[in-house]
Amino acid sequence: MQPISLLIVTGVLFVGSHLLLSHPLRAGLAARLGERGFQIVYSIVAIATLIMVVQAWRGMPPEPPLWAVGDGLWTVASLLVLFASILFMGSLIGNPALPAPGAEKAAAAPPRGVFAITRHPMMWGFALWAVAHAMVMPMPGQIILSAIIAFLALVGSAGQDAKKARLMGDAWRGWAARTSFIPYAQQVSGQSPWGDAIPRPHALLGGIVLWIAATWAHGALGYMVAGIWRWVG
Repeated sequence: MQPISLLIVTGVLFVGSHLLLSHPLRAGLAARLGERGFQIVYSIVAIATLIMVVQAWRGMPPEPPLWAVGDGLWTVASLLVLFASILFMGSLIGNPALPAPGAEKAAAAPPRGVFAITRHPMMWGFALWAVAHAMVMPMPGQIILSAIIAFLALVGSAGQDAKKARLMGDAWRGWAARTSFIPYAQQVSGQSPWGDAIPRPHALLGGIVLWIAATWAHGALGYMVAGIWRWVG
């Protein structure tokens, strides 16, 4: 099998198994195996298929970039990753989409910060991270890997909307009515003020720290120098 075909096949296995286990197969398997048993199976499948994707990606031969990457594109990609980091850190507190106690209470709160931007800040963070990597590493293998991650994040978010509506009923439907799937759609449509979408301190400061640390590690681990480290040091 050609390396790029192997990457596509492993990507389909990774995404397909994740979506199947997260939605149509979850209830039946959890009933048979118990919640703990299901989580073990889910984790094993997720880790195994992810390893397969990474190994296939690492096995891609050197490829010429499909477009030139200069400082302008690096700046845009770096800002995208910073925004993605802020969304991710903000999603860790008060997120009704997470499987944590108090989800209904969180859904009853007015959406503020990253949740006023999108009700799926964590998943959009992953998707934007993937887009940024494709922008500055425009090789077919990286573009396919980025597409796999972005597709899983956004399609998984749509599936999560349906699952949460079943599990939480009116609490989630009310939350969905006051928030948007697409970032800033509520503000652009005039349904929410722009001031509500200003990230809270834990999201803003935590996102900046995560961005600085992750981009530093990018170069320290032998990958391409990223973020502000391309211009300092």
